[in-house]
Amino acid sequence: MPDLIHNLEAMQQRIAFAAHVAGRAARSIELLAVSKTFPAGDVRGAYNAGQRAFGENYVQEALTKIETLADLRSSIVWHFIGPLQSNKTRPVAEQFDWVHSVDRLKIAQRLSEQRPGNLPPLNVCLQVNISGEASKSGVSVPEAVEVAQSIAALPRLKLRGLMAIPEPAGTIDDQRVPHRALRELFERLCNDSLELDTLSMGMSSDLEAAVMEGATIVRVGTAIFGARDYSN
Repeated sequence: MPDLIHNLEAMQQRIAFAAHVAGRAARSIELLAVSKTFPAGDVRGAYNAGQRAFGENYVQEALTKIETLADLRSSIVWHFIGPLQSNKTRPVAEQFDWVHSVDRLKIAQRLSEQRPGNLPPLNVCLQVNISGEASKSGVSVPEAVEVAQSIAALPRLKLRGLMAIPEPAGTIDDQRVPHRALRELFERLCNDSLELDTLSMGMSSDLEAAVMEGATIVRVGTAIFGARDYSN
């Protein structure tokens, strides 16, 4: 198991420095530990080191971890951040606290219908294909306003903001461009009377650029847990 305490502290220091450069409070940025492909024991280790928010990409793998770590359920916040197919929405609606990867209205409608009434509203982000890549999920920028308004009207969901996975770029100035575009879209939606508070953007390779452009959640995996093994 990696030195999770050291890795988490290093990431928090990196976030704090980026926030300082951007003139922001470090506490305004949440670290989401992306635990996909890592075992429940690593999640427990990170929890014991103080981490509370965990991101998962694969439904079945995540459900197994949630069950294994049921004793921590009241204090872990589970975020689903991967592609979500229509036939997998029910367990996500029932078991998760957040979904970042709502990439079309149909998915939001299914999550709304399937969210149990005894649970708080499911926090969701609209995924935007901010770089316009054919291989990426997400609504286009022109579609985003209408889709966001429709999602915000659904029961048992709370639209919190936007998520994006920008195209990789080499320099921090180039990295800032798509993050800035997502922030500007976010501000436009807020000006259209939507009450949003979340910009889920930035990973280990572009965290600083994302923080400079207003990220409130950064999604980091390997810098916390180590290299991933996809052989399984």
